[in-house]
Amino acid sequence: MTAAPAAGASRHAVYFVLLAVLIDAIGFGIVLPVLPDIVMKLGHVDLPEATRIGGWLGVVYAAVQFLSGPLVGNLGDRFGRRPVLLGALAGFAIDYALMGFAPSLGWLFLGRALAGLFGASFGPAGAALADMSTPDERARYFGMMGAAFGIGFVVGPAIGGLLGEFGPRAPFHAAAALATVNLLFGLFLFPETLRLENRRPFSLRRANPVGAWQSLGKLHGVIPISVAAFFWQVASMIYPATWAFFAIAAFGWSPGMIGASLAVVGLLMAFGQMVVVGPIVKRLGERSSVLLGMAAAIGQFVCYIVIREGWMVFAVMLLQPIQSLVFPAMNGLMSRKVPPDAQGELQGFNGSVAAIGAIIAPALFSPALAYFTSDAAPFRFVGVGFAIATVLGLISMAILSVAGRGQDQIPPSTPM
Repeated sequence: MTAAPAAGASRHAVYFVLLAVLIDAIGFGIVLPVLPDIVMKLGHVDLPEATRIGGWLGVVYAAVQFLSGPLVGNLGDRFGRRPVLLGALAGFAIDYALMGFAPSLGWLFLGRALAGLFGASFGPAGAALADMSTPDERARYFGMMGAAFGIGFVVGPAIGGLLGEFGPRAPFHAAAALATVNLLFGLFLFPETLRLENRRPFSLRRANPVGAWQSLGKLHGVIPISVAAFFWQVASMIYPATWAFFAIAAFGWSPGMIGASLAVVGLLMAFGQMVVVGPIVKRLGERSSVLLGMAAAIGQFVCYIVIREGWMVFAVMLLQPIQSLVFPAMNGLMSRKVPPDAQGELQGFNGSVAAIGAIIAPALFSPALAYFTSDAAPFRFVGVGFAIATVLGLISMAILSVAGRGQDQIPPSTPM
C-alpha cells in the first residue's frame, strides 16, 4: 500500500489519505456484524422485519449522500481538500457516537442521515490522490485507496464480531473513538494538496447532482461511463445491503462468523488492489481491466445463488482479487477525461452516482430477501438478491463495452 508517493508535503498527504480511508473502513466494518442484532433489539422485531428496516437505513444514508456529494466536491475544488476532509471526519465521529447511544430506531435513522451528510470523505480523499498523481498513475493510486479500505475490512469486521459478543452497542463506541483519533491525526499532519492555480470559484449551480451532471456531460465519455458505474454500483451493493442477513438465513452464521467472512473479503480485496490492480491495468488498460473484474464478480454472484454449505463461501471468495479491479480502473478511466480544477467535482459526482445505487440497492435487495425468506413466499430463495445483482452486472458490462470510447480530451496534469 506504500507505492511511491510524491515528495515533501505530498508524502504526508498520501499517507494521511490512506490512513483516513483505512480507519473509516475499520469503523464501517466494525458495525456490520451487529447491525441485525441492534435493529432487532431497538425495533423489537424478527429477522425478516429487521432486514426490511436495515434496507431503509441504507436508503436514508444514501439519499442524504446523494444530495451532499457534489456540494462537498465543489467545496473541495474551491477551498481545498483539507478543510472538507477534516470536516467529514468530524461528522463521522459524531455519527458513530450518536448511534452507539441510540435509544430507539428513530435515533438510529438520524445517525445514518448524519453519516450520509458527512460521509463524503471518500470523495475528497480520491480528489486529493488525483491532485498528487498523473493520469497514468491514478488507477494505481485509487487502487491504493481501495487496498486501504480492504485492509480496514480485515480489521473492522473481526473486531466488530468480537466486540459484538459483548453487546451490539460496543462496536459503535469503538468506531467513534477511531474516527476521533483519525481527525486529530489529520489536524496535525494533513497538508493541503490542491494547488492555488487549480482552484476555481464555487458555483452553486454545479454543487448539486443535476448541475454536476450538466457540467461533466460536456466532457467526452464521462456520462456514459457513469451510467455503467451506476448499474455496477447497484449490483455491488448486494454485499453491504444484505450480506449479514443472507449469511444468517442461508447458513445460520453468528456475528463472529459474519465478521470473519467480511474480514476474509477485506484481506482478498486489499491483496487484489495492492498486487493485482497496478500490473493488470498497465497491461490491459482501464477499460479491459474493468470488464475483467466485472466478469469475476458476476461469477461470484452466480456461485452464491447455488451454494448450500457455508464453507463454500470461502472458496468463492478467491475471485475477490480480480473483482477488485473494477472501481479503481473505472475511476481512473473517468479521471483521465476531467481537468485538474474539476477532480473534486468528479469525485463528488461519483459519490452521488454511488449514492443513487445505494438508495436503490437496499430498497431492491432487502425486501426481496425478506420476502423470499418469510413464510409468505411461495418458495424459499435465499439467493434472490444475487440473481438480481447478476442481471444488473451484465447490463453494466454491456454499456461499458461501447461507452465513452475515444481519446481523452484533457491534457495530463502535473502532480504536486
